[in-house]
Amino acid sequence: MDPRTLCFLSCCLLLCVIPADFQERGRTPKAQKEKDTKAASPGAGKPSGAPGGRRPTSDGRQKSLQMKTPVEPAAPSPPAPSILTQVVGRGRFQQVGDSLSLRAGESLELRCWGKAVHWRVPAYLEEEGEGRLRIRHFRQHSRLQLVNSTGADTGEYSCWACQDAACLNDQDRQGKTFIFFTDPEELFVPTENYYEMVQLRSHQPVLLPCQVTNPLAQVTLHREFPPEEVPVDGTDISFDVKKGFTIHRPRASLAGSLFCLASLGGIRQISTKYMLIYINYPSSPPKPTIQASAASVLLGENFSVTCTVLSKPEIAVDFHWEYPGQKLGRPRYVSERADVVRREGQVQQEAESTLYVEEARAGDAGVYTCRATNLQGTGTATTRVHVTRSPRVSPVPS
Repeated sequence: MDPRTLCFLSCCLLLCVIPADFQERGRTPKAQKEKDTKAASPGAGKPSGAPGGRRPTSDGRQKSLQMKTPVEPAAPSPPAPSILTQVVGRGRFQQVGDSLSLRAGESLELRCWGKAVHWRVPAYLEEEGEGRLRIRHFRQHSRLQLVNSTGADTGEYSCWACQDAACLNDQDRQGKTFIFFTDPEELFVPTENYYEMVQLRSHQPVLLPCQVTNPLAQVTLHREFPPEEVPVDGTDISFDVKKGFTIHRPRASLAGSLFCLASLGGIRQISTKYMLIYINYPSSPPKPTIQASAASVLLGENFSVTCTVLSKPEIAVDFHWEYPGQKLGRPRYVSERADVVRREGQVQQEAESTLYVEEARAGDAGVYTCRATNLQGTGTATTRVHVTRSPRVSPVPS
């Protein structure tokens, strides 16, 4: 074969086996640049209405779409730090929370930051004076120290800093915390009395202050006679570990001897016993009405003035009279009664006081005042009585 023919065939065979990527690299720079630009375009492969693409305007030009960044709402300001702190070590302090638990016997040191600081501690400690409780005031803070703590020291500790030493309760800044001094031998804060009298007044919540020394104690309410547990539903009766049981809706069926029972770790203890006495307490002062048997009487005649009060049954009402005859030394003749009546479909109590005046004199003329009083206050009603010398004679028609 001719050598030139053999060389030509070899070159053709070499071109057929060249890799595709080698052919791609063999493109001209201009063609490669156009391909790269098209691939990098943000709108490549997207419809015109897609985000990041271009939307045609009325004149045919492309308009870029701009995405608005949503505005984040401002974060609420953090609460101001309490001015009350606990000293946990030399030069180390920590903010106190809503409550704090310490073991009985441990020492307590609190600092209240500010000028003209005032403290409030449980009533039991206020009688300590400079014994276990010590308070010292410095230029920029005040220090409270309690040593040899007991379960009886359980309660609320608070302080407030004022602009000047004369301010009392108009505090500018304040801090408070409830401190439990846990004592396995005393689950309840001890009291002086074995029995405590409590008045159950209708329409007024009442507190049974069986405070515990440990917030983990389980506390229930019980009746002594007959022995039974009193249900606590959170509405009629509720429990607060810092206060005790609150009876929100007193009723006559709760009268009697009640006590609290605390349980913790196999230990069960009872509190002071509370002797509950139910009083049907009025919701408002009385509103008396007054009426005389006659607005005008003759000299020597007898007359009476009656004062009446309507209320709920078993509401005690006291009456007091002021009348013109008092200046003459006239004795007071009064009769009183209280009956249960039905008015407009409701059962009510009608309390009545009647003042009797015998053989009217000229000095008996004037204003008669009735004052009716219940546990909520006093109501007043007045009327005037005239005393004449002779009856009025009507002219005889002619």
